Amino acid sequence: MKLVDEAEIEVTAGNGGNGCVGFRREKFIPMGGPDGGDGGDGGSVYLVADENLNTLVDFRHQKAFRAQRGENGMGRQMYGKAGEDVVIAVPVGTVVHNVDTDEVIGDMTVHGERMLVARGGKGGLGNMHFKSSTNRSPRQSTNGTPGEQRTLRLELKLLADVGLLGFPNAGKSTLIRAVSAATPKVADYPFTTLYPNLGVVSVEPARSFVIADIPGLIEGAADGAGLGALFLRHIQRTRLLLHLVEIEPLDGGDAVEQVRAIEHELRKFDPALLDKPRWLLLNKADLIPAEDARVLGDRIVSELGWTAPWFIISGLAHEGTREVMLKVQGYLDEQAREAHEAAGEGEADVPNAG
Repeated sequence: MKLVDEAEIEVTAGNGGNGCVGFRREKFIPMGGPDGGDGGDGGSVYLVADENLNTLVDFRHQKAFRAQRGENGMGRQMYGKAGEDVVIAVPVGTVVHNVDTDEVIGDMTVHGERMLVARGGKGGLGNMHFKSSTNRSPRQSTNGTPGEQRTLRLELKLLADVGLLGFPNAGKSTLIRAVSAATPKVADYPFTTLYPNLGVVSVEPARSFVIADIPGLIEGAADGAGLGALFLRHIQRTRLLLHLVEIEPLDGGDAVEQVRAIEHELRKFDPALLDKPRWLLLNKADLIPAEDARVLGDRIVSELGWTAPWFIISGLAHEGTREVMLKVQGYLDEQAREAHEAAGEGEADVPNAG
């Protein structure tokens, strides 16, 4: 099972600036002497752990990071300006590998943790450093040293934020293809998904979540039938469930009965799963007229007594999927905000030990 999000990036620190060969030349000062300044240090590249990120999806678009070069030294003993550092935000829990040496160079486990991954080059020395009693007019200086360059593999062990729930052929794999870069197998027969597929849904830069398409359930899954036991263990750790059902099952079945059958398996495996937030997605609406889909949707939620959010979508036609993903991201953001506020209040309530 591939439960890891990976990205490979190139980081290049800035070179140090070169030292300057210069001499003081001013009116009425015939023997000013050497005054070439040093070059500035090159900028370094750092990784910083950010608890507001939970995937590496942004590195799909930007893979190269280069810090600024140090400026060269100047006359009048003026030092070159140091190059600016580059700071790259990564999710908490990111493991950093050096690709060239195949070694782990760090594990970002704490919010705000900062790791140097490419050190900037040192600035060169100006000729003012080389004057002596025997060499009063040195014309030598040193160049800045090159900055470090590395290829890094970032590895994040994923925990799905959202789990897809439903019978085989409900359209889970098609949906995850529609909303992420994951490419699970899709076909018109059951159990095309034999192992969990994790996709990263990127709503906008720095706002994303992980969605899991896991083997479909069948009756008896809670007792070990089919592949459902693996699925049921995994969804215990998700924050939100999206329950997919065909709005008008192609096999002639009834959507309401299919939803209740899944609920029965959840109850048998762990009754607490029914208390987990669960939204209903009525899928494959592209196969029937829009007016009929709305009527069917109203009937289904009415018979189920459904009070949570529900949507009519088509994963294949990408109809309504963007709206659902935006609402999911908003829900997860709100949950994270409330958890952060609750943690802050808890700290404030701790009595003073003094």
